[in-house]
Amino acid sequence: MPKNKKLIIFDWDGTLMDSIDRIVSSIQNAARKAGLAVPSEALASSVIGLSLNKALAIVFPTADEPTINHLIELYREEYIELNPTPTPLFADAKACLQQLREQGYLLAVATGKARAGLSRAMASVGLNDFFDASICADESRSKPDPLMLTLLLKKFNVPVETAIMVGDSVHDLKMAQAAGMMSVAVTMGADSAERLAAYQPIAIVDSLSQLTSVIQQLSLTQAED
Repeated sequence: MPKNKKLIIFDWDGTLMDSIDRIVSSIQNAARKAGLAVPSEALASSVIGLSLNKALAIVFPTADEPTINHLIELYREEYIELNPTPTPLFADAKACLQQLREQGYLLAVATGKARAGLSRAMASVGLNDFFDASICADESRSKPDPLMLTLLLKKFNVPVETAIMVGDSVHDLKMAQAAGMMSVAVTMGADSAERLAAYQPIAIVDSLSQLTSVIQQLSLTQAED
């Protein structure tokens, strides 16, 4: 990338952290405890990346507001305290982030998690010091609204063409499209390469190691231009 193209924005769940299975099973367990029909894995995973209240309203379209609020409580109890499904970082996540930092990129997170959830997750895997900024669903509007991205662009005072959004879901790529931002799709999380391709990312990668190569290649291509 040229010198002014510095900002890489990451989604969290399914992009940096291997947490899709825990999210899906926590939604399903919350439904069981609430006496509701248990959603399929496909339906539960399709809303990952959205803010929690919006996600649950889609999964349980006939639920009223008190029921959604109860489901939120049950989900958080499941995800934070009861669900034993591990949520490690993807194996190459730290190396990818370290390499990008050493190359001088600003790094940020835009996530459907609430601030408390992201802080807890970052601390659990030792990534607190890797990011220059982060923005969460309870501080903005839910994906795919582009507000998270526009707020980060404003914070760093960079134009949209100097940033890339990296995400695993169609919600991430829709958000980038709405902001007029380039995106790179990763296939380790919620959505398939076929679904992600419909939103015209500049690349689709199967690992974060491949992401660093894509960014380096983009830098060389643009330097030649």
